[in-house]
Amino acid sequence: MKVAVYYNNRDVRIEDIPRPKIGEGEILVKIKASGICGTDVMEWYRIKKAPRILGHEISGDIVESNSPKYKVGQRVFVSHHVPCYQCKYCKEGHPTACETLHTGNYDPGGYSEFVRIPKINVDHGVYVLPENISYEEGTMIEPLACALRGQETIGVKKGQTVLILGCGISGLLNIRVAKLNGARVIATDMEECRREKAREYGADEVFSPKDLPSLKAEKVILCTGALPAVKQAFQSLDRKGTLLLFAIPDTDIQLPTVDLWRNEMTVTSSYGAAPDDLKNAIQLIAKDKVPVKDMITHRLPLEQVQEGFRLVTDAKQTLKVVLVP
Repeated sequence: MKVAVYYNNRDVRIEDIPRPKIGEGEILVKIKASGICGTDVMEWYRIKKAPRILGHEISGDIVESNSPKYKVGQRVFVSHHVPCYQCKYCKEGHPTACETLHTGNYDPGGYSEFVRIPKINVDHGVYVLPENISYEEGTMIEPLACALRGQETIGVKKGQTVLILGCGISGLLNIRVAKLNGARVIATDMEECRREKAREYGADEVFSPKDLPSLKAEKVILCTGALPAVKQAFQSLDRKGTLLLFAIPDTDIQLPTVDLWRNEMTVTSSYGAAPDDLKNAIQLIAKDKVPVKDMITHRLPLEQVQEGFRLVTDAKQTLKVVLVP
């Protein structure tokens, strides 16, 4: 079968490998759509494990099943990360801190024609797609679930002011989730086309970073790795406010420790999504409470994965790029 092997952002090669064989309790999924995540083009992060087959936002059809839970022909979204439900983090209600969640995956990766789903993922990470969710929309389940997880972590509530820095796909999803939570949303981005999308998707006020007025927000969500945005995030954080590192720069950041101490500010992060977040994301998409179809701007065959990486890295007119093997 054909796969896209990542060596670096400018070298993603189409190669042939054997189709995976499934074991007891496992299923084989034929990929129908696979999203390119912004983290996949974070070269400083991904290249450490290259060469590898990336891709974790998938939907497809079950073509083989050794599991009594699922049958051939079902349309599914599959989570690449699942918790163990046994460790102290899981038992304390923090499944995204679980080591199993951080180390598990499917075989080989979403940028391929077929993937083998290990038994633990079959047991805890396979979701049958509702009829009104397309394969392409299915690739947005995991990104939306990450936004849900992040805003639950910092407790976004009705009436609060939320500042979102960066209006790529993660920023736009966070805008829609924050509005769903009843917040007043202010957003920034360097690109006018993305600022326009932020307005379209519900932001109450939108600015270029250089034009952002002096303000204080209860919640600030960093959705860009740009270092100047980190400084702006701290400057805009209200007393008792919380900064969520939804995205991170490629280097350590300097904390304004006196301000954090004096004004009782909080800096936290969120990683990935838990099963409950994924279930909630599916329901929100199915009920059209968080529309996602209009966020998909490019659809490419697997053979054009290199162009997909270029589009996502360029980050100009692009929101979501979906590969269709």
